[in-house]
Amino acid sequence: MDTTIELFGAIFGFLSVYFTIRQNIWCWYFGLLQVTLYCFVFYTSKLYSDMILHIIYIFLQVFGWYNWKYGGTNKSTLRVTFLKNTTFWIGLTVIATLFTGYIMQTKTDASYPYEDAFIMIASLVAQYLMIKKVLESWLFWIIVDVVAIIIYAYKDLYFTTALYVLFLVMAIIGYLEWKKANNEEFVYERP
Repeated sequence: MDTTIELFGAIFGFLSVYFTIRQNIWCWYFGLLQVTLYCFVFYTSKLYSDMILHIIYIFLQVFGWYNWKYGGTNKSTLRVTFLKNTTFWIGLTVIATLFTGYIMQTKTDASYPYEDAFIMIASLVAQYLMIKKVLESWLFWIIVDVVAIIIYAYKDLYFTTALYVLFLVMAIIGYLEWKKANNEEFVYERP
């Protein structure tokens, strides 16, 4: 595997999360660069669920940019909201992880099929909630980051492991920043 691609993917990933914490639309541009590079990284590492996730992320980056730019009411900026139905999102994550992990275990030569499936599914949930600017998206990211750090370290993806350690720290900061920035005017909505 080419570590140069992994390194640049990690740099763009860091910038993407940095701008997400700042609620800056540039997060989607850097995110698009990161996920494109990581399609190759995860394919060569036989982390197929992660590869599929990053292919989906390409489209989600465009959707996220559009939603952040045009998703607010009356042409205003999209506001951070609380998640109302956490049981649904957690249940969806568990069921989809088990299903995807089973497929990856029985139909491919995937490394860590269930753990990789969890990273994929929980990341999709977190990304959807992030696109909608739901505060708890950061909590999903924190859990994903912990699992990803372990798996990527086992796969000798050192730049990616370091990136996800940074992501973990940034997810905690992101949660606190979004909560602080909007503490007075949270809106309770279902995404």
